[in-house]
Amino acid sequence: MPHLSVQVLESDLAGRETALIEKLTDAVVAVYGEWARSIAVVQLIGLPPNRWGIGGAPAQAPSPSVTFGIKEAAFSRPDAEEIVARLISGVTEAIVDVFGERVRAGVTVELVGTPAGRTGIGGVVVTS
Repeated sequence: MPHLSVQVLESDLAGRETALIEKLTDAVVAVYGEWARSIAVVQLIGLPPNRWGIGGAPAQAPSPSVTFGIKEAAFSRPDAEEIVARLISGVTEAIVDVFGERVRAGVTVELVGTPAGRTGIGGVVVTS
């Protein structure tokens, strides 16, 4: 299942939660198809000021950072480069739509692949 964890300053996030969840889900659906809407998970993690550091000092206005968990098998598909590019582009555009152009240059999207059999739901290992 696509799983997005977004780290953003709490002050930037406040009042934008619903829009961000909707835009990020739409970005996932644009790549995977409508079937993915019901299983896309978005977690928003708002950080207080001074709890985000860059270069050894608290960051003044960091852009959101997204960790996007997907099945590792996606990286071995023949169209993997295209999928990766579309996911990164779509997620970045969703972030920019919500927070504005000022964040674009710093938005980080990290795709993290999980091998089959390394995830569990409800206490049961998911093998596919």
